[in-house]
Amino acid sequence: MAGISLYDYQLDAVNRMRNGCILCGDVGSGKSRTGLAYYYSLQGGQLGTKQYVKMKNPKDLYIITTARKRDTKEWEGELAPFLLSSNSDASGYKNKVIVDSWNNIAKYIDVKDSFFIFDEQRVVGYGKWTKSFLKIAKVNEWILLSATPGDTWSDYIPVFIANGFYKNKTEFNDNHIVWDYRVKFPKVDRYLNTGRLIRLRNRILVDMDFQRDTIAHHEDVLVKYDIFEYKAAGKNRWDPYKQAPIENAGGLCYVWRRIVNSDISRQIALLELYEKHPRMIVFYNFDYELNILKELYYGTGVEIAEWNGHKHQPIPESDNWVYLVQYTAGCEGWNCIKTDTIVFYSQNYSYKVMHQAAGRIDRLNTPYRDLYYYHLKSHAAIDIGISRALKEKKTFNEVRFVGGN
Repeated sequence: MAGISLYDYQLDAVNRMRNGCILCGDVGSGKSRTGLAYYYSLQGGQLGTKQYVKMKNPKDLYIITTARKRDTKEWEGELAPFLLSSNSDASGYKNKVIVDSWNNIAKYIDVKDSFFIFDEQRVVGYGKWTKSFLKIAKVNEWILLSATPGDTWSDYIPVFIANGFYKNKTEFNDNHIVWDYRVKFPKVDRYLNTGRLIRLRNRILVDMDFQRDTIAHHEDVLVKYDIFEYKAAGKNRWDPYKQAPIENAGGLCYVWRRIVNSDISRQIALLELYEKHPRMIVFYNFDYELNILKELYYGTGVEIAEWNGHKHQPIPESDNWVYLVQYTAGCEGWNCIKTDTIVFYSQNYSYKVMHQAAGRIDRLNTPYRDLYYYHLKSHAAIDIGISRALKEKKTFNEVRFVGGN
């Protein structure tokens, strides 16, 4: 059997990895394979050989990932070259291999002397997942895989604690956070001694120097909207869909977006794009958008499938299809190399979510060199405001936007 081969940037990452690190690579960079290669080398395997070199009594392996990756058996494909499988009959070793979702992480808090790979990192905040993670990290070897490891210093608190840099959250807060008590709920005003935080982050962060072979073509597709209805909602603060007053910034932004995203010109633009790209992924935000997208006539024999909170359908196998994916449910944890096209029917507020969504087709094994991303947008202030935040790699803030309009 052939040995385990890696790209140079993946091998470089393996050589820099250590227990408790975060392997940070952009979507499609092969973090799963690289993380497994690190485990394989720790257990006595050898990388870059012509013939496969067996591990010596490898530790039990636990992979905590998204429910979708678990259910679609995506990790099985990554495990196979290492002669590993969660199916004991198919594995080349006697060690235990478990692939499970973050929802079930508490089941493994009593596991000891094993190796954990935490995929699509979820250990931010201080909820149940984080508490389980900290218990597991104390008595096992582990690594984290993430395309976006942290937006703020507070996001790193659990990993810093797990590495022994701080005893607990309180010690971190006492040393680094100045609180703003002028608001109803205390929030961070600023961080102190950030030089130390940068040094600690650099100790655990292993960046993959990934150079893409693909070329991403992003195009804004201009669509129209009902200006009269849009202005009326802002002036009267009335929700025409609920037939009720609009009570806050979130409610007003929702109405504005619904007016904009429901316009017939947006639907026509999508159908025109489909004529050019007969296998297409469409990302959307809300159920009303899903209903619009499902009712469109794409042509005879076109298969429509969806992934959202209601249905978990696989990507179609036919030659002509539309795959409707809700951002929150499907921006990460799956890949598709059957198409070169994604349409963003509406924009998500989060740059991180948009970036992860785009990465679903930008994979190492894609047969396409050119990838096409179409962003349907209008000249409505809400669309412009969201676009501006995303361009600055920020999350759109409804309260700030409404206050300025």
